[in-house]
Amino acid sequence: MTAGTRETRIVADPTVPQVIITREFDAPPDAVFRAHTDPELFARWIGPRDITTVIDAWDCRSGGSYRYVQQADGFEGGFRGCFHDVRPGELIVQTFTFEGMPDGVALERLSFEDLGGRTRLTATALVDSFEDRDAFLASGMETGVREGYEHLDELLAEQGA
Repeated sequence: MTAGTRETRIVADPTVPQVIITREFDAPPDAVFRAHTDPELFARWIGPRDITTVIDAWDCRSGGSYRYVQQADGFEGGFRGCFHDVRPGELIVQTFTFEGMPDGVALERLSFEDLGGRTRLTATALVDSFEDRDAFLASGMETGVREGYEHLDELLAEQGA
C-alpha cells in the first residue's frame, strides 16, 4: 500500500463529544512518536500542505507546553497546549487550543500501537460539548489531518523509518 492510499478514519462519537482518528503508518512506533515530539519534524508535517508551521515554544515532556503558529494565504493562527503525560514510543496526553477560539480546549490522547514494525496511531480529542465537536469537524480539520498524515508518511519514508 502506498502512502497516498492509507486510510485515515475520522469518527465523531455519537455518545460523547469527541473525535476519534485512527491511522496506520509503515514505520515503527518510535519513529512515529518522534515525528510528534521533535519540534523540527512536527513543523514539517502538521496540517494541510499549503500551511507553513513555525514553532514558538516546545517542551515535550510530562508537564511541558507548546505553542506554534500556522500561516497560509491570508490566514495566521496560533495553537497551544500542555503536555500532561508523555511516554516515549507509547502515549501522549495533551491539551490543544486554537487561539482564535480560546474557550475551546480539547483533551487529546495519542496512542502508538506496535504492529510489528508498523504503527497504529489512535488519537482521541474530547471537547466540552457536541456543538464544539461539530465546530471542530466543520473547521476543515479533516483536510488538515488527512494531508498532514500523508505528509508524515513521506517524512517517515525519507528518514528510512
